[in-house]
Amino acid sequence: MDNAADDAARSTYFRKTDRFHITHVLRFFAPKTCFFCGKKAIGPGADHGLVKGFFQFLKGLPPGRLIALGFAAVILLGTFLLLLPVSIKSDMEVGFVDALFTSTSAVCVTGLIAIDTADHFTAFGQTVVALLIQIGGLGVTSVGVGFILAAGKRVSIKGRLIVKEALNIDSSKGIIRLVKVVLLTTLCFELAGAMLSFIVFVQDFPPLKALAISVFHSIAAFNNSGFDILGGMQNLIPYQSNVLLNLTTCGLILFGGLGFLVILDIIKNRSFRKLCLHSKVVITTSAALLLIGTILLKVTEDITWLGAFFHSVSARTAGFSTYTIGEFSNGGLFTFILLMFIGASPGSTGGGIKTSTFFVLLQSVKSLVTKTHFCAFRRSISQTGISKAYIITFLSLLVVCCGTFLLCILEPEFSFIQLLFEVTSAFGTVGLSTGITPDLGAVSKIAMVLIMFIGRLGAFTLASMWVNRPEPTVRYTEESITIG
Repeated sequence: MDNAADDAARSTYFRKTDRFHITHVLRFFAPKTCFFCGKKAIGPGADHGLVKGFFQFLKGLPPGRLIALGFAAVILLGTFLLLLPVSIKSDMEVGFVDALFTSTSAVCVTGLIAIDTADHFTAFGQTVVALLIQIGGLGVTSVGVGFILAAGKRVSIKGRLIVKEALNIDSSKGIIRLVKVVLLTTLCFELAGAMLSFIVFVQDFPPLKALAISVFHSIAAFNNSGFDILGGMQNLIPYQSNVLLNLTTCGLILFGGLGFLVILDIIKNRSFRKLCLHSKVVITTSAALLLIGTILLKVTEDITWLGAFFHSVSARTAGFSTYTIGEFSNGGLFTFILLMFIGASPGSTGGGIKTSTFFVLLQSVKSLVTKTHFCAFRRSISQTGISKAYIITFLSLLVVCCGTFLLCILEPEFSFIQLLFEVTSAFGTVGLSTGITPDLGAVSKIAMVLIMFIGRLGAFTLASMWVNRPEPTVRYTEESITIG
């Protein structure tokens, strides 16, 4: 009965309207209550409009959910832009799944590709990919704050809290100055990388194209994304013996993977002894992994020391390769998997469980076995930090295992090591591939999209952002259980 009355009222509204207007159509079809808050949204006495209700809904979200929503929105926008005719070369076809895969890989600074970027996309499409990499590497929130500052406006308290959450720092004090320094540091590193890369690429390409390739390569390398626009799915294989390009790429990857806080700490103190505990942990762990990875890859594969060093750096979430990864032995692939799973450092452009998490795990095992107090560089680490490291590792292993199991069912024609490699590469936002990614089915590619998204935001962040309640003050009686 109520529905009939509503329909009659709406029909009467149109009959009494003197002239047609788009707002009349919106009022006819729009619901009476707001989808987001349930309050009256249309007609006399309305609490607010639908658009205002949407923004009120966003303001009520915790920072973690807003960051995840921001990344998802940029990915969808990138997908739409890559599907435009101006983005696709006239003799090529790009489907929705491949565009979504490319956009996700760029925003999550991964580098896995279902279609070759240079062969399928025009200069406009390649520019879109470069911008998506830049936004994904810096973080949606940091880029947003940069635009707000450029417009001469103030950043709200909520905005500062979101940036604090995105950069994974403990305090929001001086957060705006930090964002400014991060943007300036990124610009300096990428300009230096582009100039050094141009010296190499100009020898093989016309100056304008060499400049475009250099800028794209510098952005991809510093943001630890293994995209290239050389074409033919060849990555940097033609330059495997070029020392300048190899070292330039490694330098960009290393500094991008250290994290902005570590870079600023190094610039400020200029002495290892004066660095904070976080910087010391990141630098020592990164150096140890780099050295061990280089030796293991040289022992397991018939490659040069330069190639072993390059891939040891690249495996830490960058994704560039100067050799065909599909031809590596199982020992070499397993070395890659371990390095990819550990990944880069907190607050950086890379993924993985992070070097600090790996360091805490090793130190906690050492202190447990030797029955000594848990400390590092004459500093104690809280039990909360140790518990968080174990939780992050467990959730990350769960994502990789579930993803590999799903792909084993969907893609039985590929070997287990190949599928495990691809899933770990997606989760660690690395981009290295044994060459099977373009041959995956649509469902498998969508699964990889979800894994890349989880890897970029962090399994712990995605799991905890749905819980928004205070810690309980009442606890049950403690009782021990047998472990081991």
